[in-house]
This record gives sequence, structure tokens and C-alpha cells, in this order.
Amino acid sequence: MKLTKKTCWRIGLTAFLLYLAIYYWGAVSHLFGVLLGAMLPLILGAAIAYTVNILMSFYERHFLRKATGTAAKLRRPVCMLAAVLTVILVLFFVIRLVVPEFLSCINALIKQAPAAVNKLLQNPYVLKLIPPDIEEKLAAMDWPGLVGKIRGVLLSGVSGAAGAVSTIFSGAVTVLFGLIFAIYLLLGKDTLGRQCRRVITTYLPEKWERRAMYILRLLDSCFRKYVVGQCTEAVILGSLCIGGMMLFRFPYATMVGTLVGVTALIPVAGAYIGAGVGAFMILSVAPVKAIWFLIFIVVLQQLEGNIIYPRVVGSSIGLPGIFVLAAVTIGGAMFGVLGMLVGVPLTAAAYQALRDDLALREGRAVPMRDEE
Repeated sequence: MKLTKKTCWRIGLTAFLLYLAIYYWGAVSHLFGVLLGAMLPLILGAAIAYTVNILMSFYERHFLRKATGTAAKLRRPVCMLAAVLTVILVLFFVIRLVVPEFLSCINALIKQAPAAVNKLLQNPYVLKLIPPDIEEKLAAMDWPGLVGKIRGVLLSGVSGAAGAVSTIFSGAVTVLFGLIFAIYLLLGKDTLGRQCRRVITTYLPEKWERRAMYILRLLDSCFRKYVVGQCTEAVILGSLCIGGMMLFRFPYATMVGTLVGVTALIPVAGAYIGAGVGAFMILSVAPVKAIWFLIFIVVLQQLEGNIIYPRVVGSSIGLPGIFVLAAVTIGGAMFGVLGMLVGVPLTAAAYQALRDDLALREGRAVPMRDEE
């Protein structure tokens, strides 16, 4: 490569900016955190819009395609409204199944607690664990000091509750602005897409433009297939859980199966979260069945993790099962639940980009992303 004055200026400026970023890393990271917090509603809105757009695009492909006049103008808002209503109805259905049963289980536990404690205290093995001089210890206890400690805990709890209310209000405002931004994105997605393409074409060299468009199409393809595959896998797992629980006559079959299916949206490990709540609920009714339920969930999760998930999600995004498991493990260890959700499609995109690059270097054809 021939070194020109312009190239030397670019190298020098890049090295200088890199030096400043390393030397003032604390200030840079703080500034980045402030910018990320300010952009959180926009990021959330973009994520909501992208997810809803998958369902919205389905409605646009199958409904009002040949509409003209006023109907054609209303096609986009009607399809967006249908997609949003579909998501709301699914959430309402899940909440309607899960929350009432969970509250009834808590009420049953509260009613059974006194009798259970009395029965526990009558057990001779438990009585051996209670010190014989417990009355003397209770009489010698510093009750005023204990009351003062309780008062301090309650006062700190009040301040903590105020902070929690403030956090909830801030989160609600963030979600509200995210939803508004998502609506704007969905209504103007075609115009926004043309504008972004125009900016890329104008300011990037032709070679960089092709690479940028290739990466964007690849990421869109992987994330879209991942969302569809993940939802499909959650429906399959929830249905299998409901059917198995009804077959083995476990209580709360519909509620627990629905919860397991919803938590299965978190890759690989999500079903265990719903299983823990389900086991707790079954424990309040039939402790022995709770143990059998845990065994059933372990078997079902092995079936889901080794057969269903790699085939449904892994095959839909073209990623082998071993890489799916690796992406979930590494992403979850680095960034928690968000890393588990995003790690799989990002790994799929990197895997597909590597395959395409190998195909090009070996002289084989590469599939066009804009046709998907």
C-alpha cells in the first residue's frame, strides 16, 4: 500500500484518539454510560419495533395486498395495529393463566402455614433441636435494642421503597417513550430504510458499501429467523409440558406449562426458571408429585436442549447445536440474560459470514441475502 499524506494523517489521528481513550478510560466509560442511558428509550423502541415488525410483515404479505385508494393508505396502520393487538392478546392470555393460579397457591400456603408449624413443633425430632432454656434466653434478651434495630430497618426500608417507586416510575417512562419511538419506526420503516441506504451509498466507498449492506442483511436474516425459531420452540415446549403434566395428573398443568413455555424464550436454561416456580406451586398441594414433576422437567429439558432446540432454532439460523450451546453459555456468562438472547443470532451471523468467505475463497457461489 502506498503511503500518502492523507493516509499518514488518518493513522496519526487514529493513534492519538486511541491514546486519549486509553489514558482517560474512566471519563470515556462514564460518558459512554451516560450516552447509553440517554439512548435507552430509543434502543428499547428499536428492539420492540424490530420484533413487532416480524409479525407486521407477515400481515402485510397476506392481507390487503391488492388494496387501492384509501384502503392502501390504511394498510400499514391496520397491519401494525393487528400485530400490536396480537402481542397484547398473547400477553393477556399468559398473565390470565399464570397470575390467578399463582396467587391462589400463595393464599393456600398462607392458610396452611399455622397448622404446618404446629405439626412441626409437635415432632419429637424438632423438639430436640429447641434449647430447653429458651424461656430464660427470651427473658434475658435486650428487647428495647431489638425494637430499635427493627425501627432502623423499617426506616431504611421506607427510603428503599421510595427509591424503588422512583425506579419503577423511571422505567415506566422509558418503556412509554420506547413504545412511541417504536410506533414511529413501524409507520415510517420504508422511508427510514431508503434514507439509511442513501446515506450508506453516498458516504461510503463502493467496496465498503457492499460489505455494509451484506452485514446488515446477514444480521437481519439471522435475528429474524432466531426470533421466529425461538417463539416456535417455546410453543412446542409449553405444549409438551402441558400434555405431559396432564398425562401424569400433575396439578396446575395449564398454568405451569404456559409458564415453562414463556420462560423458554430464554435459550436453553429458561425452562428451568418456570420449572422452579411450578415445583413450588405443586409442593403446596402434593409434595411427592413435586419431586416427580422435577424429574419430568429434567427429562423434558434434556429432550428440548438436545433435540428440539438445536433442530428448531439451530437449523432455522443455520447454526450447529454445539455452537448454539457455546453461544448461550458464553453470552450468559458475560452479559446475563441479554447475552443469552443476543449471543445465538450474533454467533449465527459470524458463522454464516465465515462460511460465505470460505465459499468465495474456494470459488463457490454465495447465496444473496436480499432474496430472503
